Amino acid sequence: MVKKGFPSFGVSQSGAFVAALQNYNLPDFILALVAKDCDSDLLVRGRINDRLASMNDQSLETLHRVFVDCEEDLGGKFAQYRFFSYVSSMYHKCEVLINETIPGKSNKNHKIPIAIKNNGMYVAVGFNKPKGNSVSEKDVIKFHDIVDDVKNGDHGTQLIDAIYGSSVGFKMKAIIALKQLSKSRDENPETKVNFLTANFENRIYSVTKC
Repeated sequence: MVKKGFPSFGVSQSGAFVAALQNYNLPDFILALVAKDCDSDLLVRGRINDRLASMNDQSLETLHRVFVDCEEDLGGKFAQYRFFSYVSSMYHKCEVLINETIPGKSNKNHKIPIAIKNNGMYVAVGFNKPKGNSVSEKDVIKFHDIVDDVKNGDHGTQLIDAIYGSSVGFKMKAIIALKQLSKSRDENPETKVNFLTANFENRIYSVTKC
């Protein structure tokens, strides 16, 4: 499939990117996010290779850098793409919402980087630290407090998982603090939340339940 004005780096290069990327289980919303960021067209439906081939050079190169080469960028967007894709892979046939605003019991609106809905109800939320210093004790306390507020609000009754991802690691004090906060919670099924950490290292996520 040859596109108008195509290509800036050659058909063979573009074809190589499509050939590599079609072997990755890239979710629809990730393709849409990258296409939007790169001002690219994107087939709404079709086979993955046809959808990839409909995208412009910049978006194909970006996807390759994110998922094949596992590169980092200065703004931390590549790490966010990987985290969003990873979280969505844990919840099949569920609705994925990016930068979702969810009110908590306190009536404060919380901006959640990624939220998962099943049958119209929130079942999981995820936060990620793509750059900077390792996740600190202060970071995880804030994370827990937001999740707790959402869980106890009208929209969090079915919330069961809360995932904190990091591409820069976790300080030991942060891990200990989140485990303590998790263990201090009521074991009542109506208030229980599984707190998970997802550390991205050596091109894979290592997940630990707190």
